[in-house]
Amino acid sequence: MKGRAVVIVAGGIVMGSAACWGSAAAQTPAPPRPEPSAAQYFDPVGGLDVERAVALALEREPSLRAARTEVDVAAGMRSQAELRPNPMVSFSQQNEPGGSHNQTRVEFVWPLDLSRKTGRVDVAARELEAARHVVADRERLLAADVRTKYGDVAAGVRTLSVLEDLVIAISTQLALVSARVEQGATPPLERDMLRVERQRLESERLLLVGRVERALVELRRILGMDADAPLRIKQSLEELVERSAPAPADAAVERPDVAASASRVRVAEAQIERAGREGGVDLNLFGMYMRMDAGFPQQAFGPGGGIEPIRGVFHYLAAGATVTLPLRDRKQGEIAAAEAKRAGAAAELEAARLSAQADVAAARVRVERAREAVSVYTADTRTLARQNLAVVGQTYELGRATVFDVLAEQRRYLEVERAYIDTLREAFEARQALARALGEVR
Repeated sequence: MKGRAVVIVAGGIVMGSAACWGSAAAQTPAPPRPEPSAAQYFDPVGGLDVERAVALALEREPSLRAARTEVDVAAGMRSQAELRPNPMVSFSQQNEPGGSHNQTRVEFVWPLDLSRKTGRVDVAARELEAARHVVADRERLLAADVRTKYGDVAAGVRTLSVLEDLVIAISTQLALVSARVEQGATPPLERDMLRVERQRLESERLLLVGRVERALVELRRILGMDADAPLRIKQSLEELVERSAPAPADAAVERPDVAASASRVRVAEAQIERAGREGGVDLNLFGMYMRMDAGFPQQAFGPGGGIEPIRGVFHYLAAGATVTLPLRDRKQGEIAAAEAKRAGAAAELEAARLSAQADVAAARVRVERAREAVSVYTADTRTLARQNLAVVGQTYELGRATVFDVLAEQRRYLEVERAYIDTLREAFEARQALARALGEVR
């Protein structure tokens, strides 16, 4: 039993049995924790929690801010639709070349815009409603994306923490076995096997560091942050699963994309009505004032009996109306196009409703199965895996097992931990998929 050692990793805690190594082993310093480590990406006090991350994304994400401007555009178009056409004033001056005749004319036209304003306003109001629902749907998808990316980082950090513990455990074990090899108490093969295993785990750890940092970059992007901005998460994967309670089974589907599809149907209906109004009778009022100064080269007797040039100033007033008669153009083409749009929008609405129902049903099944899988791991599997690793380690100490057995059991333990992390991640993503299917944002 002297010269044997085992390092057991259980739940992120490194336990060792190294007291039997003697003075040489006692003088071997423990290897430093590899950098960068999981601690760089996780801060349970000052880090960013998932709900704050969602709030930041909804406030700062550039694509969403660009989409919100479409609502402002639609609001402006609605305000414009409420305005009636401007009246028109025309002025003209006519002079006789080489003569003294002249004519001044002022005309005024007042469009009544009969029945057309209502159609314009209805279409603009429906388009504004649709734009708001489209933005709400973008917010729904963005919030779900933020939570998914946050879960990716949390899962990566959780896996990285397990790998780091295994790397430290293997490094400590390698140092102890190397000391015994120098004393001639242990064959070099065990040291070389441990060295290979440590290098394999270190390589895997570095790849995982790259995946975590890539996930952080993607998270920064949808948060509207620079790629190199400091960012640490606050919540662990277990905490995310515990706090993301599933929606009740009787929750109603209130999806913004379904509401947007319904708004498009109403837009098409309003366009049909507007085209019908514009194809009807319209009336414009007009008025005119004309001053004419005219004369002739002849002369005649004036009112006083004297001879005067024939000349006079005349004033004219006129008023009337122009009527647009829908004899040929009654907007038949626009009405037909709007009816086709309504049919297409109605089909899209039906598809959106079916998709929403299917998303909710699939997400509920996914949530239920993931919940059952998590309960299996937390209740039994991980405990048995730790116990198996401890038993193999004790067997190695007693000389009844080889380093092959210890390494194999450590790999099995790592597989169990990874499977547990994958299960936690699936449980979290399943609940976020249900929230997304139900139209939840915050």
